[in-house]
Amino acid sequence: MTAFAAEKLLFTPATPDIDAIQTIFAFPNEYTVGITSLGYQVVWATLAMRSDMAVSRLFTDTHEQLPRSPELVGFSCSWELDYVNILNLLESLRIPVRATNRNENHPLVFGGGTVFSANPEPFADFFDIILLGDGENLLGNFLDAYKQVRNADKKTQLIHLAQIPGVYIPSLYEVTYNDRTSDIKSIQPVTNAIPSYVDKQTYRGNVLSASTVVTEKAAWENIYMVEVVRSCPEMCRFCLASYLTLPFRTASLESSLIPAIERGLAVTNRLGLLGASVTQHPEFATLLDYLSKPQYDNVRLSIASVRTNTVTQKLAETLAKRDTRSLTIAVESGSPRIRQIVNKKLTNDEIITAAINAKAGGLSALKLYGMVGVPGEELEDVEQTVAMMRSIKKAAPGLRLTFGCSTFVPKAHTPFQWFGVNPQAEKRLQLLQKQLKPQGINFRPESYNWSVIQALLSRGDRRLSYLLELTRHYGDTLGSYRRAFKELRGKIPEMDFYVYQTWSVEQILPWEHLQIALPKSTLIKHLATAESEYSLLAAR
Repeated sequence: MTAFAAEKLLFTPATPDIDAIQTIFAFPNEYTVGITSLGYQVVWATLAMRSDMAVSRLFTDTHEQLPRSPELVGFSCSWELDYVNILNLLESLRIPVRATNRNENHPLVFGGGTVFSANPEPFADFFDIILLGDGENLLGNFLDAYKQVRNADKKTQLIHLAQIPGVYIPSLYEVTYNDRTSDIKSIQPVTNAIPSYVDKQTYRGNVLSASTVVTEKAAWENIYMVEVVRSCPEMCRFCLASYLTLPFRTASLESSLIPAIERGLAVTNRLGLLGASVTQHPEFATLLDYLSKPQYDNVRLSIASVRTNTVTQKLAETLAKRDTRSLTIAVESGSPRIRQIVNKKLTNDEIITAAINAKAGGLSALKLYGMVGVPGEELEDVEQTVAMMRSIKKAAPGLRLTFGCSTFVPKAHTPFQWFGVNPQAEKRLQLLQKQLKPQGINFRPESYNWSVIQALLSRGDRRLSYLLELTRHYGDTLGSYRRAFKELRGKIPEMDFYVYQTWSVEQILPWEHLQIALPKSTLIKHLATAESEYSLLAAR
């Protein structure tokens, strides 16, 4: 059975009109990964339900029948390193990878998704159009505007599309640098006909996303996903998931969540509740009661991530009854000082209580997520994380503990975007490994080298496109990036500039012309609060 034949659709595709816009909508990874992306599913269904669109899906390992002469080629991207597959797929479609090398006969190439909404600049030269923000209104506005200039020349099309809020046309903004290897001097529109700033679009409704397809071929087999909340009210100062997607929105229980869940459970018994902080939905307890009904006894329930101090025994019991064995909580650090710096409103007592409740409710495992290399962190803060994990083990004996740990990576549009990666982070990950393993605690560090590449891409500017074209052929190891930097020495800044340097708040950032949730002045205030926290704490 082909991947597409196994799909159970939860929407009715339209029959395309004779003159429908021939479109390829791609996910730059394998089908099993792409079809598990809720964002990809929803955009594909939105396109497929329009009779003025004829949409074909494309993945790295399979595709539907593709049009010979597409007008639009779109990519949904949720992982930075998938840029390699974007370039490969463009070449397989005989489309030049750089927008400047495309002519009137080539389709318009557009991109959307978390990676591009955060910082599209390293990838900007590969795209004609980038859609910034939530697709709910933005996608329809973009397509309607395209139809108005469908038969015009490409330059006219792009200038017209640039008027639509959230539609970013990189080629219409000129970036100048103080010199080839230093920071940005200015970012200006090339014509007065387009706005100086592009505003990310934020959907403010209370009907959030839900799966449009269920399939056994997905990475999470036969799962039906429902978005319970969008963004996060906590606003940890490093957190892209919170700052990029503000404000915090919740799906209406009666008009959105319950009808969506009933629709999904008619075709599968596996339900996933998605969101950065699912248990902070104001009616979460009512939702839990609803899912505890006997009619759902055979449902397997999974929850993305929960706020630590909302882990009650009742929550654990409901999950255990619904075939969930473990729970995931983000604690960031065992050091109260670090949690204060990053604005994580949480105490060690609350973390220990969460573990006790998880065990009492019948769960067998607890996964905790933390971070090393946070601005202001000292070695004793890392040692306090070890002490906290020991305390949890003692308080909830028999509960299988996993500590997943990443290196702090600066993210655009957060108060910590000006900081670099801490080179000591690699040693601190090794210290945690050495200390936690003998305690019988499963330690899962994220690769430090991957964090370096992530930082490079998250703080990169357009000059990196040359580097990305080189590394694609060298492989995606840190060594490949170093080799490419060596080859481009004198033409672009060194790796140190993007990854390790702390930038000045006066500096023009690569994404300065893209207005996301909060203005730069507010982020500077949040940064100052964090810096005053660790200055005060250091003085004690």
